[in-house]
Amino acid sequence: MKKLESTITNMVVVLVGVALVTGSILAYVNHVTEEPIRLQAEKSLADGIKAVMGGVELTVAKEDTVKQSVSGKELMFVIHETVGSDGKPLGAAVESTAGGFGGDLKILVGFDNDGNILGYTVLQHSETPGLGAKADKWFQKDGKGCVVGKNPSTDKLTVKNDGGDIDAITASTITSRAFLLAVNQAYHAYKSVPVDAHTGATGKH
Repeated sequence: MKKLESTITNMVVVLVGVALVTGSILAYVNHVTEEPIRLQAEKSLADGIKAVMGGVELTVAKEDTVKQSVSGKELMFVIHETVGSDGKPLGAAVESTAGGFGGDLKILVGFDNDGNILGYTVLQHSETPGLGAKADKWFQKDGKGCVVGKNPSTDKLTVKNDGGDIDAITASTITSRAFLLAVNQAYHAYKSVPVDAHTGATGKH
């Protein structure tokens, strides 16, 4: 076989060929994995909603997307309105994001119909390794900075250094502030949604 001459044209042709083959392979892999990834993400969210709503049997009756301007930045909140097995409204699980020490901290917070916090989970974080895990435990019912059972309308859900009622994560006040900000923002987004005619739940009471 005649050796291909090492010219600019030939090198460009080879590089383009390699790029096309590589791109085709990546597109195929993405196509194959896209559906399983989507299904896993949906399952993780469904499990998270059930967990933050107290672990009871429930159905997501409606989803609302709320946009609010916070400090000049437009943020988006997803509100999953839920009903129990008897069809009665349980409250809602709200996805909320705030800026932490290393980047965005995204959480899912469960509220009952009166706005009391039923539970939460950290969905995503870019904090220093270990801090994200601490945030996932620190503010739980048995944690030092427990927020479960509290209501943002009556309790001061800010760190004690800022005049609030909540103990900050040891040596991580910034992460704690971000977490509590996300909780408070989730509450305000939740309360901004009018009472739904279908579920009879959430929003302005």
